[in-house]
Amino acid sequence: MEQTAALIEEPRIKNKHTDDLIDHYWGSINYVTSLIKASELKAGLILTFYGILLNFIYQSWGMLIQEVFSDLLFDVLAGFWFFCTAASIFFSVRCFMPKIEGNYDKNIFFFGDVISKFGNIKQFSKTFYDISLDEDQLFEQLGEQIYIISKIAAWKFRNVKRSIHLLALSLFLLLVVVVYYILATL
Repeated sequence: MEQTAALIEEPRIKNKHTDDLIDHYWGSINYVTSLIKASELKAGLILTFYGILLNFIYQSWGMLIQEVFSDLLFDVLAGFWFFCTAASIFFSVRCFMPKIEGNYDKNIFFFGDVISKFGNIKQFSKTFYDISLDEDQLFEQLGEQIYIISKIAAWKFRNVKRSIHLLALSLFLLLVVVVYYILATL
């Protein structure tokens, strides 16, 4: 009887930390996914700021042009400001572009692979179940997914970082343009 009890408990000992590992892996996936959302939120805030700023400039443009119509330095400063603003907007918009990393082995947790690499719905369901029963395969698939979405998050944050740097430069140039405009119209 003791032998039977020991045999029954042995698989539980082997898999003792499986629930904790699953929570750890899914927690990591959720964390990285939240980072992706945070990068897109930051990019959205930058675009909102530019929308307000460009609207204000558009409404004042007629008055500005009349006062400094043929001033080369003003035009150069405004051109640099425009370039930095356009580049910053570009990187913010780029952050919203869907980024798919498809150059990896098929993965049961990647939506693109689910519909294209596992056959029909029944075949996918069977494969998903089989992999879910095999801890090694399951954790390998989850680990690969963490790596891939981390790579996507890093790409999105690089774009946000570039956009923020260009935003800072753009605001500095705008300040220079405004000071120059004030001094030129005195």
